[in-house]
Amino acid sequence: MKTLLLNESKDVLNVVMNRPDVRNAFSALMVQELTDVFRQAGTRSDLRALCLRGEGKVFCAGADMAYMQEMVNSSFEKNQEDSQVLHGMFEALYQCPLPVVARVQGAAFGGALGLVACSDIVVAEEKTQFCFSEVKLGLAPAVISDFVLRKTSLGFVAPLMLTGRVFSSGEAMAAGLVHHAVAADQLETSVDRVLHHLREAGTEAVRETKKLIQKIPTLTRAQTLVETSKVIAQRRASVEGQEGLKSFLEKRAPRWRPS
Repeated sequence: MKTLLLNESKDVLNVVMNRPDVRNAFSALMVQELTDVFRQAGTRSDLRALCLRGEGKVFCAGADMAYMQEMVNSSFEKNQEDSQVLHGMFEALYQCPLPVVARVQGAAFGGALGLVACSDIVVAEEKTQFCFSEVKLGLAPAVISDFVLRKTSLGFVAPLMLTGRVFSSGEAMAAGLVHHAVAADQLETSVDRVLHHLREAGTEAVRETKKLIQKIPTLTRAQTLVETSKVIAQRRASVEGQEGLKSFLEKRAPRWRPS
């Protein structure tokens, strides 16, 4: 990997955007490498979570200058193709079966908010700045809007998208884009706490829950009844579900839980 650092801590894959000299801004290569990592991580049964990070003082500043220069000099067709590739990266993260935890610091501008929106649990340093900066460049947050509006409501983000103003971690929390806003010296501890809670849960149960809660908004009420009753029946009959129920009744920790 040329733009990423990958390391595993127990059963968590840490994916670190490693272009701190350009505030971890997207290049075409980074987009491709992130897409590949997100897809590959989802195939691994030994992992409990994916933790997305940015090296240095800034999480991610969106697209880098060279990337934007290429857009300026490209045809409509090439720009559309490039945008579909970018959408594919966000979709790969959103669809990753693993729970995704984002550790956000410094700033998350433009496309970085797509990564935030696609993450399941977002822990941000309280002084982090957020911005849908596209309109300030005469552009639109078009690709990321799909994912942002899956996570939050138009009423929250429309003013932010239309004005392109910088907003705080507190506002991001109110919008549902961020779940924990903490002091800088508590950021790593807070991420570890989230990962600890994920490790206490059944691995298969977490993955099935993620799949279910993403699917339910697309179903009719009748379909929801069928789907939810099927999932709970499968979980109760599964080896993991049986172990979880027995451990609760026997007042002991389930076998998957770390000592």
